[in-house]
Amino acid sequence: MSSTLIKARHAFTTRLGGVSRGPFLSLNLGSNRGDEPGAVRENYRRVCALMGADIDGCAVTKQVHGNVVRTVTRADRHICMSPVPYEADGIATGERGLPIMCFTADCVPVLLWDGENSAAAAVHCGWRSSAGDILKNALEKMAALGARPENLRAAIGPAIGRCCFETDDDVPAALDNYLGGDTAGLFDRRADGKSLVDLRAANARRLMQLGVRPENIDVSEECTMCSHDKYWSHRYTKGERGSQAAVIVLD
Repeated sequence: MSSTLIKARHAFTTRLGGVSRGPFLSLNLGSNRGDEPGAVRENYRRVCALMGADIDGCAVTKQVHGNVVRTVTRADRHICMSPVPYEADGIATGERGLPIMCFTADCVPVLLWDGENSAAAAVHCGWRSSAGDILKNALEKMAALGARPENLRAAIGPAIGRCCFETDDDVPAALDNYLGGDTAGLFDRRADGKSLVDLRAANARRLMQLGVRPENIDVSEECTMCSHDKYWSHRYTKGERGSQAAVIVLD
């Protein structure tokens, strides 16, 4: 799937259309989940072909649920299935023709694009990365490339929805701190002490706080756990799963 707001080549992949078998059926892009390496490489080849990209010519994240955003260039092109030599939950670039991608399986994927100033970012926003203000770091990296918040287009992709993201108090507390208390409507407190949290909306709200115009933010309504036949869901599979990707290429 894709967003009408972003005119650059981009996509949020699903778990459909690949060659992996067993618990990784079928389009698994996670190279460290235990899947057969040849199958994962073929899955990458298929996605890259759709993007008009070289399988060994992308830049990717190495996610640790942190808030580091790395600016990448052609020197960071990743040989598919090889180790990534840095840790970063988000990457940004100003280089045309360099696909950048992050990976999710319930966490929130965010693609950012400034077509006027030729800058893009792919950001993995789990709740810890979100609370660590990874989006602020992403916008700062993009600003260094010439991007301006008022020009940004943001696509927030499929992720676990409020309907399924049940948490203890630590998550609402961290997000309340992250958003400076501007959390009205983001949490549903239950009688058993748990909360249901809208992490996509929390990230959209943070983008608005950072100067992105509301009309330039596109938020998917698809829940990865509800639609576990279409998307990888860590919670539904209890961790035995593949990964999908959010990818963007500056033209």
